[in-house]
Amino acid sequence: MATAGKVIRCRAAVAWAPGKPLSVEEVEVAPPKAGEVRIKLVTTGICQTDEHLLQGCFPNTEFPVIPGHEGAGIVESIGEGVTSVKPGDKVIPLCHPQCGECSFCRNPETNYCQRSHFSGPQNLLPDKTSRFTCKGKQINHFLWVSTFAEYSVVPEYAVAKIDAAAPLDKVCLFGCGFSTGYGAAINTAKVKAGSTCAIFGLGGVGLSVVMGCKAAGAARIIAVDINKDKFAKAKELGATDCINPRDFKKPIQEVITEMTGQGVDYSFEAIGHADTMIAALASCNMNTGICVMIGVLDSEISINPTLLLTGRTWKGTMFGGWKPRDAIPKLISSYLEKKFNSDLLITHTLPFAKVNEGFELLRAGKSIRSILLF
Repeated sequence: MATAGKVIRCRAAVAWAPGKPLSVEEVEVAPPKAGEVRIKLVTTGICQTDEHLLQGCFPNTEFPVIPGHEGAGIVESIGEGVTSVKPGDKVIPLCHPQCGECSFCRNPETNYCQRSHFSGPQNLLPDKTSRFTCKGKQINHFLWVSTFAEYSVVPEYAVAKIDAAAPLDKVCLFGCGFSTGYGAAINTAKVKAGSTCAIFGLGGVGLSVVMGCKAAGAARIIAVDINKDKFAKAKELGATDCINPRDFKKPIQEVITEMTGQGVDYSFEAIGHADTMIAALASCNMNTGICVMIGVLDSEISINPTLLLTGRTWKGTMFGGWKPRDAIPKLISSYLEKKFNSDLLITHTLPFAKVNEGFELLRAGKSIRSILLF
């Protein structure tokens, strides 16, 4: 392509400091080096994790930074040695890599990759340099993907090639929210047909959990949120009950236990608050219940060990348990075959210049997923 090997000037939303609005700037994006891919982003979603970053709560990050991790685009150029994608391919950049070489990637029972940001910061690309500059300053990457930019450079093992028929403005959700929530139910909890489930938090991830529980055949799906405006969407996606903790004078875990007799079979926390994590754990069956932690918690948590002593299982999930380069193309094929309708999670579509409006909708609880179009 005409731009291959050249620095590209384009727009990006830069977070110069925590707690400040994003600033849409002209940035320079360097060409990909060996083992790297430069992507022309077409669309990106706004996720709560990006809000954690903007508030300075996300671990192992540095400012200034270009946020965004839920995008979809087209390969513009590739570096030396890249074989899995070529210019013109539709792709999803992956905030959760799959190097295919580490001991975890080779283990069929886990989807964690040792190159993930939990094993080391992803402010810079693997060679410890940035491909972004703005106003003469180096700008940091976010989870290697930085989808709030018209062009981004990512390692090859953080890219999934997808079906050419996939609508990019819809399937960007597979880069984080939908895959994480749906997989938490299908892969991590392994929800069984006829079971009971409780989902704490009805954002994009929590509602994707609802979809996963329904797909698995759960008989009762209890959706929990303090924003009753989310309830209609939850029921549309498969929730059988919707409850607001503020409507009760007793702890919500007691309410759920009374509703189900002995607690749910599976509970999911998709918020990232210590109190809701404890409530989710306590709301599942004290013997065989499984509680899955999805939300990112920015503090330590204390629990009474007797919650686990009787047999409950408390586990976490990363990217819904999917090995992303293997699974995302298959998930998108299922979407194209209309096996589920993740489009229902998209409530707003905005031009990229209105990125800050998208975050205001998120903070006000008025959106499930806002999609930005470049």
